Amino acid sequence: MDAERLGARLGELWATPVEIAGPRRLSGGASKQTWVFEARPRGGTPVRLVLRCDPPGRARPGELALEAAVLRAAAAAGVPVPALVDHCPDGGVLGVPYVLTEFLDGETIPRRLLREPRYAAARAGLAKELGHVLARLHRVPVADVPGLPAFDPLEWLAARYDETGEPLPAVEIALRWLRENRPASSGAALVHGDFRNGNLIVGEDGLRAVLDWELVHRGDPLEDLGWLCVKAWRFGTAPPVGGFGEREELFDGYAEIAGRRPDPEAVRWWEVYGTAKWAVLCRVQAERHLSGQTRSVELAAVGRRVCEQEHDLLLALGAGPGEVPGEVAGPASDLHGRPTAGELVTAVAEFLRSEVVPGTEGRLSFHSRVAANVLGIVSRQLRLGDEQERRHAQRLAALGVGSTGELAAALRDGTLDPADPAVLAAVRADVTDRLAVADPRYFGHPA
Repeated sequence: MDAERLGARLGELWATPVEIAGPRRLSGGASKQTWVFEARPRGGTPVRLVLRCDPPGRARPGELALEAAVLRAAAAAGVPVPALVDHCPDGGVLGVPYVLTEFLDGETIPRRLLREPRYAAARAGLAKELGHVLARLHRVPVADVPGLPAFDPLEWLAARYDETGEPLPAVEIALRWLRENRPASSGAALVHGDFRNGNLIVGEDGLRAVLDWELVHRGDPLEDLGWLCVKAWRFGTAPPVGGFGEREELFDGYAEIAGRRPDPEAVRWWEVYGTAKWAVLCRVQAERHLSGQTRSVELAAVGRRVCEQEHDLLLALGAGPGEVPGEVAGPASDLHGRPTAGELVTAVAEFLRSEVVPGTEGRLSFHSRVAANVLGIVSRQLRLGDEQERRHAQRLAALGVGSTGELAAALRDGTLDPADPAVLAAVRADVTDRLAVADPRYFGHPA
């Protein structure tokens, strides 16, 4: 963030010299940078603001201009959003496009919102409140936001999936189900595109603002309801609406404002779609790291979350939770002695969790925690990987294919039937093995 140029810009807007103090980059945010700072006008009251901008070298002209337009339209429709202070669609002011808004107090971290007692009262009514907000948002005339992108969601998803170059049998099964069970459209509306726990500011009194509008588009309004109910956004809790409440509460709130009740089966289709979409986007984000475009331990770690969504897809489509095999100890090597590679990895992870994370804050603390989790993945793969590879090869051979890619291709062209119990069992077992390495705690998350 260029504090000097930003201060000069605010000085122009407020007609007085402005000093920028305490800029702090927030953790998270895989595609945009978010900064919090204090603007101090000469002789005036300091104001806390939030700057969202494209990372240097990754400017996408027009995206943040659209976000600014949506913020105005959403506010006019009664959707709680931070007040827009300024925006620039290109690099003419700060060198990158940006949106500048007011700072709102409240919590955005899902695990705190879902677990801390002080948010209990807010949680109790939040599912219904989110239904109200979505109904208001979907009332915004799309003509009021020129330039909204529109696309066929299934074609978009299939194209992004193919671009990853990493075939996933569970996603192939889901795409077939989505094509065969697609409901009639519920209309064309302004769709947030990422309306979920984690993109909300919540206070002890309830919802304060909806954030992160970068995926806004024109589409079926039920997409937002289904995405909100995707299991990933419950963060290990049972209530399906972002971990806050039940679908019926969400639908009740929506109907009170919209005058019509969402079709539960259509919302379920969008929930399955959203799960498949997040599986693909996890791999897309990991590719940014793997390609060298944005080297990031956070993006690297997201790539190993694909199997969580595969697991959830199979659950949603009735494949059952799978059985985690017991561990088989591999032969010990006397070449390198101890500590073994796995023990060294574990030691570094313990150091990060016990010393680095508590001794740091902000992005460094967050990324240290992510790095410790990555080392946990490496440790489990070192311990379990050989036996898993053996079982994987046996499953493929039994189906007459030589690789995961061949299995996915056979599911796509109909050579193998996903309804065949043997095929489904093989796909389920592979996903279970991957999840046992990536995050075995996920097996305990409520379905």
